[in-house]
Amino acid sequence: MRKFLTLFAFLGSFLLAGSLHAQGVAPDAFVRQLSDDVLNAIKSDKAIQGGDVARIRDLVDAKVLPHVNFQRMTAATVGRAWRTATPEQQKRLQDEFKTLLVRTYAGALTQVKSSTTIQLKPWRGNATDAETVVRTEVRGSSDPVQLDYRLEKAGDDWRIYDVNVLGVWLVDQYKNSFAQEIASGGIDGLIAKLAERNKTGGKG
Repeated sequence: MRKFLTLFAFLGSFLLAGSLHAQGVAPDAFVRQLSDDVLNAIKSDKAIQGGDVARIRDLVDAKVLPHVNFQRMTAATVGRAWRTATPEQQKRLQDEFKTLLVRTYAGALTQVKSSTTIQLKPWRGNATDAETVVRTEVRGSSDPVQLDYRLEKAGDDWRIYDVNVLGVWLVDQYKNSFAQEIASGGIDGLIAKLAERNKTGGKG
């Protein structure tokens, strides 16, 4: 379930890009449309349900627009070393991290059922907030599962920069292992390790 939810949030962020112009849209409404769009896309696409990595990657690559701050997500996961990385290293890190997420969680999308729904919890933020959290639950045949989004305001738009699955934020989930790789091999060592995992289909 954790794998499905993580990729659901990650993929959903990209699927939504380009389909929602968030001007004047409240953050909970933004997440509501994201959730509906993603569930409908998964339920109608047999290749995605079957864990087709190429199909998922194509969708992600085709929809990378300003509704996800993936640079901020990657930078937070890498930690302090991000500031000393070159632009080329930063680009490599973003590319390899995105590939890692897609490959690691692709098969979990087979857990989407026709009965799967997303329920928003009451949003307790203010319209003037620059950053906020929108909390949701995924409901299906089992107990409800927590799935939350950290959002930042970018002009008139909202952008996602972290997701919380079952009480664990995505950035925190990878931060410690990334720090260990950087300590032993530097930024290039982390890039090489991610690239190796992606080539072999290994887990993050």
